[in-house]
Amino acid sequence: MLKLAGPGWAHTCDGVTRRDFLQVGTLGALGLSLPQFQAARAAGLLRPDRKDRSCIMIFNLGAPSQLDTFDMKPDAPAEVRGPFQAIATKVEGVRLSETLPRHAAIADKFSLVRSVHHGGAAVHDSGWQVMQTGRVFVGGVNTPHAGSVTSYLKGRKTDLPPFVVLPELMGRGGGNLPNGQAGGFLGKAHDPFALNADPSKADFRVPDLLPPPEIGTVRLDRRRKVRELVDDAIETFAATENAALLGEDFESAFRLMTSPQARDAFDLAKEPSEVRERYGMNRFGQCCLLARRLIEGGVRFVTINTFLTVFDEITWDIHGSKPFTSIAGMKDIVCPMYDQAYSALITDLDGRGLLDSTLVCNLAEFGRTPRVNPAGGRDHWPQCFTVYFAGGGVKGGRVVGASDPIGAVPADRPVQPADVAATIFHSLGFNLETVLPGPAGRPFPIVDSGHREIHELF
Repeated sequence: MLKLAGPGWAHTCDGVTRRDFLQVGTLGALGLSLPQFQAARAAGLLRPDRKDRSCIMIFNLGAPSQLDTFDMKPDAPAEVRGPFQAIATKVEGVRLSETLPRHAAIADKFSLVRSVHHGGAAVHDSGWQVMQTGRVFVGGVNTPHAGSVTSYLKGRKTDLPPFVVLPELMGRGGGNLPNGQAGGFLGKAHDPFALNADPSKADFRVPDLLPPPEIGTVRLDRRRKVRELVDDAIETFAATENAALLGEDFESAFRLMTSPQARDAFDLAKEPSEVRERYGMNRFGQCCLLARRLIEGGVRFVTINTFLTVFDEITWDIHGSKPFTSIAGMKDIVCPMYDQAYSALITDLDGRGLLDSTLVCNLAEFGRTPRVNPAGGRDHWPQCFTVYFAGGGVKGGRVVGASDPIGAVPADRPVQPADVAATIFHSLGFNLETVLPGPAGRPFPIVDSGHREIHELF
């Protein structure tokens, strides 16, 4: 790995490559600039009548059971309805699972879409792709995450990167497929900044905000020295690399490391203990709180992975047999943490006047089988599931679409992943006719033809 050591460079005997260069603090390019956003708006890629909104995407890795959370079937047979009771919410006629009492108390703030489905494989990483990008990856074409599209169209507006993933990128999903949390054909310049740390730990510090040990803090605080380092870097690589790109990448990395604004946004110690406890002193709860701070600091898009993999921890992946948990276990292990953090985030954003300018979308790769399996769990089911939205212009307390009597297939208003992506882009103010520079420079629409935002939400 390349190390910065004052005016010189240390590198391996294999030579220093651009890939090595981009590993400074594990940072790649951190996004472009405010003029890029202004240019995109002038070119008609952004709608002038839309606010400059941000987005928090909560991705429920593992896939919650729609029948045990947001789409209860109390009149169905026991093997379908599961063990939980449906409870009333703040919205008349809308009922949720007893496992989510805090959701029930703020049901007027979010709206459910109970008729989502896709034709992708019932494999976690295939679902991750399609739900975060709006498309299944085919023909070697990796389509960009919605946050990467946001980075490309809007760029960075502060010292913070435009697109952040908390607490880290998704791990294995079983299919050995790309997980969809990358810039895809837009390039690594629009990959997310991954935290790669657990913000609930007492010794939490963001590695990429720490200067390399070879560089003293005083020198990092002096912009003249930083500029000299950048110039030296460009001179070193000019013979073999695109110097302008290297300079931008390098300067972006140091801009983040030396920015008081960035350090402040990531510093959870600035939050009162009662606020931190309201979110829950666990990884997901503190990620939700950190997401709020990052949005306040100017990050345009934050993705929170509720879990990191379906293999090494208990998640929404409730197959029943070990090492997975059962439906009943979900109530005790997963739901309390999730319910507390989500309700705290929405309440906090609303209280701070940030909810209208921040879309919060809760997605998953698929749903769960309508019937409980012999192990007391439910298996993968992309044929019908629920996602939901709050803020960002979305009107709360609504239910869009419906599933059939056993939650197996959409019975009304079917919604596909491309419609979900279009809804995110619509809230963020993108012109849905926008065309991206796709593979080999071919035009690539941000959403497939025939798909639009879920208009009933707005």
